[in-house]
Amino acid sequence: MSQRRKLANAVRALSMDAIQKAQSGHPGAPLGMADIAEVLWNDFLRHNPANPQWADRDRFVLSNGHGSILLYALLHLSGYDLTIEDIKNFRQLGSKTPGHPERGITPGVETTTGPLGQGLGNAVGMAVAERVLAAHFNRDDFDIVNHFTYVFLGDGCLMEGISHEVCSLAGTLGLGKLTAFYDDNQISIDGNVGGWFADDTPARFEAYGWHVVRNVDGHDGEAVRRAILEAKAENDRPSLICCKTVIGFGAPNVCGTEHCHGSPLGDAEIAATRKNLDWPHAPFEIPEQIKTGWDARERGMELEKAWSAKFREYSAAYPELAAEFTRRMAGELPDGFMQTTQEFVRTTAAAGEKLATRKASQKAIEYFTPVLPELLGGSADLAASNLTKWSGAKPLAKTVWNGDYVYYGVREFGMAAIMNGIAAHGGFIPFGGTFLVFSDYSRNALRMAAMMELRTIHVLTHDSIGVGEDGPTHQPIEHTASLRLIPNLRVWRPCDAVETSSAWAEALQRHDGPTALILSRQNLTHQERDEQAMANIRRGGYVLKDCEGLPEAIIMASGSEVDVAVEAAKLLSAKGLKVRVVSMPCIELFDAQDQEYQQSVLPRDVGVRLAVEAGVPESWRHLVGQDGDVLGMRRFGESAPGNQLFAHFNFTPEAAAQRLEQLLER
Repeated sequence: MSQRRKLANAVRALSMDAIQKAQSGHPGAPLGMADIAEVLWNDFLRHNPANPQWADRDRFVLSNGHGSILLYALLHLSGYDLTIEDIKNFRQLGSKTPGHPERGITPGVETTTGPLGQGLGNAVGMAVAERVLAAHFNRDDFDIVNHFTYVFLGDGCLMEGISHEVCSLAGTLGLGKLTAFYDDNQISIDGNVGGWFADDTPARFEAYGWHVVRNVDGHDGEAVRRAILEAKAENDRPSLICCKTVIGFGAPNVCGTEHCHGSPLGDAEIAATRKNLDWPHAPFEIPEQIKTGWDARERGMELEKAWSAKFREYSAAYPELAAEFTRRMAGELPDGFMQTTQEFVRTTAAAGEKLATRKASQKAIEYFTPVLPELLGGSADLAASNLTKWSGAKPLAKTVWNGDYVYYGVREFGMAAIMNGIAAHGGFIPFGGTFLVFSDYSRNALRMAAMMELRTIHVLTHDSIGVGEDGPTHQPIEHTASLRLIPNLRVWRPCDAVETSSAWAEALQRHDGPTALILSRQNLTHQERDEQAMANIRRGGYVLKDCEGLPEAIIMASGSEVDVAVEAAKLLSAKGLKVRVVSMPCIELFDAQDQEYQQSVLPRDVGVRLAVEAGVPESWRHLVGQDGDVLGMRRFGESAPGNQLFAHFNFTPEAAAQRLEQLLER
């Protein structure tokens, strides 16, 4: 038996033992891809187990994340801080080896992969980040950014529609340092995929503009090695290596079938597999010779040491560039950035313009891009409508990488997943735009950004029935409330240019998660504020207009409906009623404030409260309380001019004032 096969069998043994101990997991892919992984990790992957965050490491993504134990075995054997006890605790509460790879839990895991196809999208984003970062920082005598992105994927990843979106764009952009390994075993949970997945995958990827290596025996280490060398020699196209494998390789009674895909092999089959693979060792036991063959710590330290020496020379030759590279890879903002944002917000307030918040957002982008070169913008084909493109934007192209803007095309889901990969790679703050109603397409990637605590910014415009004539298909009703349900996603729906500038400032300064900016198509009235109100915008909700003493009632709103609330309060004040107006641009942020502040805005003693928002009312219920109500939408919209629709659906000062009076009379 070759040394390669022995090393690969160590991965197989750890995988089947851990899954059996957990009584949960997917042994098929780890057993089937072990030979491919051995060649990649031992012969090609540039990484340092002692420093998983080394800036110029190769990125590895397991898109078929159900095979997570494959990655955990690789990390453990190559020397990462992942012990054999961690392997034994696979899929257990609080372990470093969860059911699917999760970023931030396991050292060496670059991105959370579970929903099939998204890891592939993340890998495309990482490859984009590498190319753009290299163009920004490399100089003729120094290539301080020079790494590859490798991704494992299976039939399921390729059946998901996102694979088309991201691979089409990757081919168009010519991402030569991206290599994907297709585990072509023809099996999914339901059985042989021939009955539902008969695509000519190599031809499909060639049509995308990829370099394709066909019919590689995934169990022949030398064949895999030759294919990787061929892929690395291709500079202008991403590569797909089509590896013919047997799922569950080595398990004599279930290999090649769905029966080894998603269930433990069982004690009897594991014993037969050990005999078949000539692996006589006890569960979780790895011979010293095999451990030595896998150990990548010394080589990894030498690789990083050589890079660090090069970076020291780079720092001496280009000190400003080196400092900027270090800052950006650390995810830090420039010195004095908070003061910069405060100045911008004050300038916006002084201008007092009546603007659509999508236009106010574009002004923010214009302001911030010169001082934040890490901003990497884009749009899913709607730049002229969502206004994510600014006057100095430099679009990326196959031969133009020293830019800062991505034309994502009509690929909302792909855009969001690619943005996640860019953010996970480091060095950039990605933002991308589409209509709010199309956030449904990208929702799962938004959820993954929130789970991974990635700093991504989603510019979601045309936020309500104010879209108008396009009708109910394009008028988001449930979308804002739906996004608010995603833990750790901050959803801002600003009421004017000042709140929009504040929302951008908060999104850029946030390090622990994504932000969705919900923006209007129509112009919105500028709201006057005192200094305290200006400062309190960053708390998510604040008193915009107040009355003398304790109010009798509170009317609160977000977005365009804030002006409705302000005008309704004026009508009620003229009748001698004491009404407070609260603007609530970010409910999640307000909910995170301390009790004292929340009470100062929404006093417990004031139970008569009305929320106004042109969407489903559910996200406001906890704010209005038992004695309050929500003026919202309980049906889909209509096709008509936006101003007519607001009147038709009773989003008017008169209707809001009348409803609040009814609440007071109860």
